[in-house]
Amino acid sequence: MDTEYPPLPPMQTGIKGRCPRCGQGHMFKGFLTLQPECEVCGLNYSFADPADGPAFFVICFACIPSVLLGVWLEVAFSAPIWVQLLVTGPFMLATCIPPLRPLKGWLVASQYFYKAEEGKLA
Repeated sequence: MDTEYPPLPPMQTGIKGRCPRCGQGHMFKGFLTLQPECEVCGLNYSFADPADGPAFFVICFACIPSVLLGVWLEVAFSAPIWVQLLVTGPFMLATCIPPLRPLKGWLVASQYFYKAEEGKLA
């Protein structure tokens, strides 16, 4: 059944949260919860296991600027804790939460595209 669908790049489907096989169905039923299967082509998403991948990428690329902002506020202005909370708190939420879903979609679509599976001993 996979031969009926042309291969779609993971960046094209995953970031949009679309099915990695047909590109039409929705991958998510909640913010980060995967649907059991695609409503268009019936692809079962049980193969998908992105684990902590999305959180790792967000920590690497979003949390570090948040910490640097907090350190800069402290060193440059000796900002009180309430200023730190009002400035770095929303900045951290704005840079950490929105990328989680596209990153998870990209990882799931990449697993499908590259036919990733658990390693086996030879």
